[in-house]
Amino acid sequence: MTSHTNTNAAPTIAIIGAGLSGLVCARILQRAGLAVTVYEADADVAARQQGGDLDIHSDTGQIALRQAGLYNEFLKNTIAGAEAVRIMDKTAHVFIDHPEAAGGHGRPEIKRTVLRELLVDSLESGSIHWGSKVVAVRPAEPGHELEFADGTVVHADLVIGADGAWSKVRPLLTPVDPAYVGITMVEIRISDSANRHPDARALVGDGSLFALSDHRYIGGHGGDEMALGLGFRVPEDWSTASGVDWADAASARTALLAEFGDWATPFTDLIRNCNDTIWPRPIYALPTGTSWEHVPGVTLAGDAAHVMSPFAGEGANLALIDGADLARAILSGGDLDASLADYERKIIRRGAKSAAASAKSLDMLFNDKAPKQLVRMFGTMFLLGRLASPLTRLFRRTESVD
Repeated sequence: MTSHTNTNAAPTIAIIGAGLSGLVCARILQRAGLAVTVYEADADVAARQQGGDLDIHSDTGQIALRQAGLYNEFLKNTIAGAEAVRIMDKTAHVFIDHPEAAGGHGRPEIKRTVLRELLVDSLESGSIHWGSKVVAVRPAEPGHELEFADGTVVHADLVIGADGAWSKVRPLLTPVDPAYVGITMVEIRISDSANRHPDARALVGDGSLFALSDHRYIGGHGGDEMALGLGFRVPEDWSTASGVDWADAASARTALLAEFGDWATPFTDLIRNCNDTIWPRPIYALPTGTSWEHVPGVTLAGDAAHVMSPFAGEGANLALIDGADLARAILSGGDLDASLADYERKIIRRGAKSAAASAKSLDMLFNDKAPKQLVRMFGTMFLLGRLASPLTRLFRRTESVD
């Protein structure tokens, strides 16, 4: 493909995926006066569960939101008290119960749905083509063709794959696919916990809960709308081969109670009292350090570039800063593909570091001695008066929404 930046015409830009990375990239490009179209398979912004709360880091996600001109709106929607940390084992013994420090720890929380809607609403009307599922991306000099499920074909000079773990764009750059990490997480919600389930609210609190024992985990984020994950080591096909009807709450609860049968009643009551919609999610990750050579006219951001397990709490923040860095590369002037190649080298290095931390954290959390290592780590940080670890929010689904 011929480089775009040596011509007077701006490239036609197609972003595949209306997750955090694609949206923040589109927002920054539009603020600079560049036209961009986002194609999203979901029918609308509320079509799919978008995960729980996110802690937004000062050195990544917050930078991206500042560049998008949305930082003040973000602050207005953060959650008070959400940076508290509680660590327990299966007997409900409390090892650490640390409240949110005055002024927080520098990683304010926001609901993923709220952040995504904030980004969606910031774009020009009509920028997002909802219900547009990409089924193929093909080179078509110059640029690429996008084929959609309804048979429509469109052309773009620059295609940005921001379409998550199972990206349709990534195969243009690398044949490597995500692999199962050995852990399945099952997501549950408990709504209106203060009124309907005060015992659950008291157990989890307002911040992050880490309950760990015997290669199993219950935790996530508290508050009035509790978003929790139950994790355990099972085969990749456990959620389908086990015969559980996940659309039937009773069947799902029975399966989960069997996995956590020797846990204290306060924990198993979380399963008994959760909302009826329950989601099993096998966790996948690209091999740490996955890289590629730049292909003219196409690039990646967010999970499409470096999907990893959620155990470093970095996925959403990487998605945001990827999107911001990509927008800056596009707007930098000079040769576009050279700028994109520089951008890709940067996000590959950054993603490899976070992926390694995620893999290390997985092993720390899912072992015979948990939560001892986690307790020591947090205890040291609290003693030093800082909470700098990416593990401050373990269960942050980065998966396909980015």
